[in-house]
Amino acid sequence: MGKVRTRYVCQECGQESLKWYGRCPACGNWNTLSEEVIRETKNNRTVSWGDEESRPQFLTEISMDESRRLDTGLPEFNRVLGGGLVPGALILLAGDPGIGKSTLTLQAANMVKTEGLVLYITGEESPQQVKLRAQRLNVTRENLMILAETNLDVIERQIQELNPGLVVVDSIQTVYYPELSSIPGSISQLRECTAKFLQWAKSKSIPVILVGHVTKEGAVAGPKVLEHMVDAVIYFEGERHYQYRVLRGLKNRFGSTNELGIFEMKENGLVEVANPSEVFLAQRPEESSGSIVVPCMEGSRPLLIELQALVSPTVFGQPRRMTNGTDYNRVAMIMAVLEKRLGLHLGSYDAYINIVGGLKVEEPALDLGIAAGIASSFKNIPAAKDMVVIGEIGLTGEVRAVNHLERRLAEADKLGFKRAVVPFGNIKKKEGYPLEVEGVNTVREALELILGG
Repeated sequence: MGKVRTRYVCQECGQESLKWYGRCPACGNWNTLSEEVIRETKNNRTVSWGDEESRPQFLTEISMDESRRLDTGLPEFNRVLGGGLVPGALILLAGDPGIGKSTLTLQAANMVKTEGLVLYITGEESPQQVKLRAQRLNVTRENLMILAETNLDVIERQIQELNPGLVVVDSIQTVYYPELSSIPGSISQLRECTAKFLQWAKSKSIPVILVGHVTKEGAVAGPKVLEHMVDAVIYFEGERHYQYRVLRGLKNRFGSTNELGIFEMKENGLVEVANPSEVFLAQRPEESSGSIVVPCMEGSRPLLIELQALVSPTVFGQPRRMTNGTDYNRVAMIMAVLEKRLGLHLGSYDAYINIVGGLKVEEPALDLGIAAGIASSFKNIPAAKDMVVIGEIGLTGEVRAVNHLERRLAEADKLGFKRAVVPFGNIKKKEGYPLEVEGVNTVREALELILGG
């Protein structure tokens, strides 16, 4: 028997202490230290799952055949991953409860292009429950196997025996290593179990998808070291009252972290949205003040969104400022610019900003659209329906250039828009654009064009 000792581990940052503190000395959070009993053995170091010892190789002699990506069968999922699943990659998929993580992974397990079998490990549901979801999603893959297990030793033996082409673990918080006495989901269990899956994925060159929980603040549950260990961290997010779900990359060693995948939740599962711009603008009201269309960029994808603003006299002593889908501090800064540089007296007005469809957009190119929406609602003057607005705003009221202007305008042209108000610094020539382009240097010039003075 090994030596047993007690330690206190912060459930937020993973800091270990010999005694309990009300406040974590590392991250400063209160009441986050929990007691864990650790049994030390003579050899408590993690061992590799590989059969052979790793040896150094010359860079010029490394073969690239193993770097081919596996097609998940879901183009939107492939986009966020950077083109597909890389053999040996460890992917962490996190999201709110009930958002559709299990649905997404089961659909990917059914459609992934791999010759080997797919092993779906469920620690939260029984095989019968997974079967019910599979029938609803019309899952028909013959070499898809379900393993209802949480013991890491049992999982290891099954993986060694089956040698699958893809492993899905739903979820990593339910898996436990029996040599540790702490409960599943604790800091030490998460760290040890993730390390085991990481070593196996690298040694066998087979991708592993770990489904993870999130905290009430929206961060991945567990220590930050969990996000550092995996190759990619993918967030699956969306509002419960909307049918649209957004797949967003937070970290990706094999691709961009700016890519975005959009799905629609239906009775038969998640359906990819091929043209999200058209969907988000389908119910845009006509001749309504405060409604502005802004072409934004999410990774390599141009996306047209409707930004709505409502400005009304306040009934409280202090005016309210509320945002949905964009940064609150950015909106407050833009309102300050409108008051100082344009003389719009917004100090006694409530302001509400909303991105239609439940999307979250925070790029600076949204600034001019926010300013135009606020001014449009304040003056009760609707903007032209066939116009899009692009630009970043500085504190002196100048409109700064943005990137990928041509791709933004091409997306707007595809949906029938005729005019665009853009930063003057982006215009290199008057002709050659798919739309009628008007360049502006200041917010005042932009609002005169958008609202007619």
